[in-house]
Amino acid sequence: MKIPKRIEPLVEEGLVDEVICQLMSGKEAMVYIVRCGQEIRCAKVYKETNKRSFHQSVAYTEGRRVKNSRRARAMEKGTRYGRKAQEDAWQSVEVDSLYRLAAADVRVPQPYNFFEGVLLMELVTDPNGNAAPRLNDLVLTAELSREWHRILMRQVVRMLCAGIVHGDLSQYNVLAGSDGLVIIDLPQAINAASNNARSMLVRDIENLAAYFGRFAPELLTTDYGQEIWSLYQSGRLHSGIELTGCVEHSERPVNVGSVMRVVANVLKKETAWRRYKQEMGR
Repeated sequence: MKIPKRIEPLVEEGLVDEVICQLMSGKEAMVYIVRCGQEIRCAKVYKETNKRSFHQSVAYTEGRRVKNSRRARAMEKGTRYGRKAQEDAWQSVEVDSLYRLAAADVRVPQPYNFFEGVLLMELVTDPNGNAAPRLNDLVLTAELSREWHRILMRQVVRMLCAGIVHGDLSQYNVLAGSDGLVIIDLPQAINAASNNARSMLVRDIENLAAYFGRFAPELLTTDYGQEIWSLYQSGRLHSGIELTGCVEHSERPVNVGSVMRVVANVLKKETAWRRYKQEMGR
């Protein structure tokens, strides 16, 4: 097929020899099957901001830090340079996450190169050598659903232990490859230390429970999200932990008076600090 304009620089650099066909078009990128020497890989071409249906909302960018102060200020002000820097940072999140997760023994596509907004990575295939299907394209037995759900819970745990929450995990972002399930699409991955990591993790796991629950209804009543996060917060989460899908919820009433006293003390300290700064500035 004709070489897409965005892949031309990779051909010129000798990174890609042939574009075989388009594999898919998603909300933030288009994916092509390409030949690199003797290897068949895929090239993920990130769409420009104004052409994406998936936006860089605060929910996904919150918690990401930029070391370069000039770049950070430009991104905050929304200048042309800042928008370009934000776009570069958005795209590099997936590359960084793939390497980090692969090192943590999470099954993700192997990345090979990232050049001019195009990510070259492993083409995940089925037993026949064709592009692997997404979970959403399959009809499963109850037994296989339970097994694959268990495997993905283990993968989610490993991701969290590596400090990453997928943020958009569902049956659309998991491939059924010849050597097992492979998690894909990570440009929206967030740091586990960010304020919204818990809600994103719980949502990811609820998405998977809803899908696998179609074939194994008992999975709909599990609470793996809260269990995993509780273990993570308490420092007890590790890659080999045995999960139950249950979590104990405290029935004790909240001590409103104690909470209000803490809030009042914080406000009092902030007021005193502002007064001190005003006096020092005189």
